[in-house]
Amino acid sequence: MNLSDATFQRYSQWMKAQTGVHLADIKKTLVNQRLMRRLQARKVDTFEAYFRILTHKDEEAERQIALDLLTTHETFFFREPKHFEWLRLFLMRPRPNSQVLRIWSAAASSGEEVWSIAMMLSDCMGMNGNWQLLGTDISQPVLDKARAGHYVMNRCDGIPRNYLKEYCLKGQGKQANTLLIMRELRHRVDFKVINLNEDLPSMAPFDVIFLRNVLIYFDADTKMKVVQRCLQRLQPNGYLIISHSESITGIFSNLKLIQAGIYQKIQ
Repeated sequence: MNLSDATFQRYSQWMKAQTGVHLADIKKTLVNQRLMRRLQARKVDTFEAYFRILTHKDEEAERQIALDLLTTHETFFFREPKHFEWLRLFLMRPRPNSQVLRIWSAAASSGEEVWSIAMMLSDCMGMNGNWQLLGTDISQPVLDKARAGHYVMNRCDGIPRNYLKEYCLKGQGKQANTLLIMRELRHRVDFKVINLNEDLPSMAPFDVIFLRNVLIYFDADTKMKVVQRCLQRLQPNGYLIISHSESITGIFSNLKLIQAGIYQKIQ
């Protein structure tokens, strides 16, 4: 079962419409490999036949499976440490006790970024401090994993030792070699499915938005639209954080570069 160029283009256009993600021609082999088992599971012989299943109005569950397979969810704890060094300094700034600090992890994936932020919020502002944290992703199954806060130990190397002791539980018995984010911290974080390629739901403005390692999957036009939507949910003087490998410098006149990957929204 080979994926033809013409059928690959149909998948590429479908992914762009569903998520905004651009599947370049070099991704053809990846699509072939990741969807092959779904063809076998649905007992169809061609990628064209599977595509017809995906676009049938009653196949929402299958569409979600395919989107999860074709979307990269690679992440890890305290990724790009300089951003967290900046975040610590930001969190330590004096602010009125009545002021709620709101942070949004807009491409939360399986949750490592969210829990890294949560640990730092609790450390700097207290577990019961006046802060709110939202993690969002396009995939409900991936968010379910994030919400559970349960990880294999070898994915947790980036967590500082004092945070491991303070905010994590080491698995025992059947749960050996795993780690669970402590219940009190898990109860402090909200999760929600949000597609960045669509109009965003009504949300109170955020002080910091993490939009890291997602813009690289969009073409230039989609990237502009996604950033603009996020900026509409950012407080004046708030901060937008993207990956070190991404850049929007000079594209938005209302953004000021603070350091690599960190921009401040100008009033």
